[in-house]
Amino acid sequence: MFKKILTLIVFTTFFSCGNQEGNQQVTENLYSILKEKDRAVLKDELLEDRFNNLLPKLMDKADIDMWLLISREYNEDPILKTMLPATWLNARRRTIIVFYRNKENNTLERLAVARYDIGKSIQSAWDKEKEPNQWKALVAIIKERNPKKIGVNSSTHFALADGLVKTDYDELNQNLPEDLKSKLVSAEKLGIAWIETRTEKELALFRKLVTITHNIIDEAFSEKTIIPGKTTTDDVVWFLRQKVTDLGLETWFHPTIDVQRNNEALKSHIESFSKSKDEKVIQKGDLLHCDFGITYIGLNTDCQQHAYVLKDNETQVPEFLQEAFKKGNRVQDILTNNMKAGLTGNQILANSLKQGKSEGLRPSIYTHPLGKYGHSAGTTIGMWDSQNGVPFNGDYPLQKNTAYAIELNTTVNIKEWNKDIRIMLEEAGFFGDNTFEYVNKRQTEIKPIKIN
Repeated sequence: MFKKILTLIVFTTFFSCGNQEGNQQVTENLYSILKEKDRAVLKDELLEDRFNNLLPKLMDKADIDMWLLISREYNEDPILKTMLPATWLNARRRTIIVFYRNKENNTLERLAVARYDIGKSIQSAWDKEKEPNQWKALVAIIKERNPKKIGVNSSTHFALADGLVKTDYDELNQNLPEDLKSKLVSAEKLGIAWIETRTEKELALFRKLVTITHNIIDEAFSEKTIIPGKTTTDDVVWFLRQKVTDLGLETWFHPTIDVQRNNEALKSHIESFSKSKDEKVIQKGDLLHCDFGITYIGLNTDCQQHAYVLKDNETQVPEFLQEAFKKGNRVQDILTNNMKAGLTGNQILANSLKQGKSEGLRPSIYTHPLGKYGHSAGTTIGMWDSQNGVPFNGDYPLQKNTAYAIELNTTVNIKEWNKDIRIMLEEAGFFGDNTFEYVNKRQTEIKPIKIN
């Protein structure tokens, strides 16, 4: 069944991605979304693959032989939430998961100290009739395996790796004997690695998801959606929201549409990033920009692209705007060429900004991990208001087989408009074995919107 679904994903991606760089045509084939049951099958297959082929390696690398995750219903640890099967929308009661890695025997036990099996991947190991106390049942499981280290999800600087809430932490400590309590360690690196690492099978799904994202933007930035002098930026925002809902998908943040035009001054970074967008009526001659992302089968996208509404006497986007756009692409190239395994986000940021400025560019870089969450775990390569580096999160080294929203901008002076504009770009990228690739291409030309 999984091979059938994966084949559908790969085929649809191949069929639909060829028009990304310029083609505005949208067909029903570009929105081939799996039915709910098939999504569930694929989600569980991907999860089982991660448990079998990824988690043992991650536990060995982190030098943790037991990983303990504890959550209560509707207050889930963000890592535990990524481990729930398709039929579990939330944890149930208090859910405790124990992963025990025996490296010598090359085994990984997946146990639930819970009343229920957690899907087919994690088996219940608690007989409440024999031992009514859940904590005592947990202690017995730990003692029987006698791990060297017990990793728990606590982290000062990485929110996604800090999912063990105070009440559960306190009760765990109250119930663990001293000899086991001394073995508790932070599973921060293991938790980050679980969230940030993409498998080969996930990457096939990710390519499909980025294709869908691009095609929704193509439809939003087209004459089908925009009528100059009538359509507002908010109209396009709600078109995006409605389209996502109609396709049976979700968005992890409210999209934005903004406008740059020749008779309005460029907003500062503070005005652009920290304040709400003003609703504007879209006019001919406007340079449009979107920020949009969707969620599908446990993965997320984050994309920013540009379009231009042609004037009556124009048949293509003005050359001076296209030349400005190329400078945005150049900043992307500089950043991705500086991404090397083992370098920290802050090192990559500093190297990229130095190179960009030496080429006469005015770059700003704020690239973040992308995948299980939109603003995911991993190294941070700048923030819009932290161009000198990001403490702690930016000190985390770049790892292989991870995904990023290559998010950045460059300011360009437009003589024809007698002002500066900002080319703001964001595309999903994958960093493999010291190689970088866009998950499904990138925008290389401003999309023309021709009004008949």
